[in-house]
Amino acid sequence: MTVTAPDDYGKPRPAVIVQADALPAGQSSVVICQMTPGIAGAPDFRITLEPTEKTACRHARQS
Repeated sequence: MTVTAPDDYGKPRPAVIVQADALPAGQSSVVICQMTPGIAGAPDFRITLEPTEKTACRHARQS
């Protein structure tokens, strides 16, 4: 999926949708994670996806 965020982040980027079942049924738990090819040293805030068949990434990406 490709998404475009508003304002300064308006560049179209690939994204994944993450949903947690841990929250109560009435709580919204969907997060849209945009992907970037830039790797930052922020492991607490960004996860790195390595290129594998399962991730379908050609290069390492961060969300």
